[in-house]
Amino acid sequence: MARPDADSFAREWVAAWNDHDLDGVLSHYADGVVFHSPRIAQVLETKEDFLTGKAALREYWHAALAGANDLFFELDDVLAGSDAITLLYTNHRGQSAAETFIFDEDGEICIAIATYR
Repeated sequence: MARPDADSFAREWVAAWNDHDLDGVLSHYADGVVFHSPRIAQVLETKEDFLTGKAALREYWHAALAGANDLFFELDDVLAGSDAITLLYTNHRGQSAAETFIFDEDGEICIAIATYR
């Protein structure tokens, strides 16, 4: 597994979100990414809490951004593992969040898990 520099990745990822640059955010993800988040069910009005594939992730985030014009993330901490990075941040709702990213051999995110306080 290849893992990019944790601090550089974190700065790029947060900046893309804060710019509402969906293409910039998605550039970090593999085509076959699996993404887990409790927000998926709310935004897409489904019972599923995970998505598979970059196209499904784009659809989900496009819908989520449409309802959150004030979206902004403040990076609180960056944790690095052997093949993963976890970002701790506060979102525009004042809510603590953590996202863990596991990287494939190309350095793209193949699994992502979002959690919220």
